Amino acid sequence: MFVDSHCHLDCIKLDEFDDDYHVLIQRCLDAGVEHMLCVSIDMHKYPRMLEQAANHPQVSVSAGVHPMAKQEEDVDAETLKEIASNQKVVAIGETGLDYYYNKGDKNWQQERFRTHIQCAVELDKPVIVHTRDAGKDTLDILKEENAEKCGGVIHCFTETMDFAEKALELGFMISFSGIITFRNADALREVASQVPDSHLLIETDSPYLAPAPFRGKQNYPAHVKHVAQKLADIRNTSIEHIAEISKDNFYRLFDPC
Repeated sequence: MFVDSHCHLDCIKLDEFDDDYHVLIQRCLDAGVEHMLCVSIDMHKYPRMLEQAANHPQVSVSAGVHPMAKQEEDVDAETLKEIASNQKVVAIGETGLDYYYNKGDKNWQQERFRTHIQCAVELDKPVIVHTRDAGKDTLDILKEENAEKCGGVIHCFTETMDFAEKALELGFMISFSGIITFRNADALREVASQVPDSHLLIETDSPYLAPAPFRGKQNYPAHVKHVAQKLADIRNTSIEHIAEISKDNFYRLFDPC
């Protein structure tokens, strides 16, 4: 049985699931996915996301604003702490830095990141980190805000082994997505071969980044097994072993109800 440590169930188009969220969840369960962490990216969508997950013990949620969300969609610390008090919320984020698209003022994005980490530390909940073209600043802010006190995960990992080692020193886990199945991802596969078993997670980031052989199609948590199989191939082990260690790591980090 698998755990999808990072997905956006509320963003999945339901037309291929009989326009029914319950059918989507059942398809995932039938595919061997026993738990899914639905990750928040937008406060406007958060109430609906929570409502959808409420009656599904197999779905946990996070609370946060994506670094690429517009500046006016920010959330203050008190509001973030309030919504994160719900028992379904097991993590803060996703948060972090994305300089790929943001070529202007980076201060507001950094402050948003700091606010999320501070809340995570105060609430003793792990933080889910997104980083793109911002490796040094991401690590610097994690250290400056004492993120080792709350721990967390670098999700959809695409950084170097040097970055991974520094994140591991802070106690963070490393999560791999369908990107490791992409043809041009040799450098990432090399990193994926070296991350310790004790700090490895798998994810879909669905509905995005569908793994081979589903490139170009909508992704959903059932496809996490393809990430697990690719990791097993890379690490010369079995898919069952990847499923087991990633599941154990997930429950140890997030502790869902």
